[in-house]
Amino acid sequence: MTYLPAIEVETANAPADAAVIWLHGLGASGHDFEPIVPELRLPESAAIRFIFPHAPAIPVTVNGGYVMPAWYDIVSMDIERKPDASQLLASAQKVADLIDREIERGIASERIVIAGFSQGGAVAYQTALTYPKPLAGLLAMSTYFATADSIVPHPSNRQLPVQILHGSRDPVVPETLGKRAVAALELLGYQPGYTAYAMEHEVCVEEIADISRSLQAWLA
Repeated sequence: MTYLPAIEVETANAPADAAVIWLHGLGASGHDFEPIVPELRLPESAAIRFIFPHAPAIPVTVNGGYVMPAWYDIVSMDIERKPDASQLLASAQKVADLIDREIERGIASERIVIAGFSQGGAVAYQTALTYPKPLAGLLAMSTYFATADSIVPHPSNRQLPVQILHGSRDPVVPETLGKRAVAALELLGYQPGYTAYAMEHEVCVEEIADISRSLQAWLA
């Protein structure tokens, strides 16, 4: 099995009993969110393994075919974003493989959180909702639910806690798309949480504090 290359950060000297798989956005890398771990100010007792995978480098149509780290090609930058669905699903499977590996390493599926920012969030939606074992939660940051019209959630994650976090001034992924994700999830029977922040396409201090609270609640 070939896994996505990734950075791993553990929050305690004790063996990890929980994991967070965190997907970066278009053109970034696993290093993008690595510095956030200490900013979460998790309790010393929290033994969490943070996994920050690197997306493969592929040509991206909306950037003139320039090769960059991306979870899938984006054909159009209109409100629908028009992703390459086959590539998105392939990336979701690669992330599912990472979940499988964490389970093999001794982490219960119920103690694994999937998180994703922007393009990584679209993959996180697909991965978490369709994974065949119950997960701890899904964090969707400044992102959109690209597969809302085609996804078939797995019964194991029909009750998955979902927290959506978005910037009210986001010029890259408009807040409209965050709110649209809420509506789509509700139609599927979920009860997502939603918080907006006075920020653009980024992460702010208040959001980091909210992420910490979600992780502590889900992985208590």
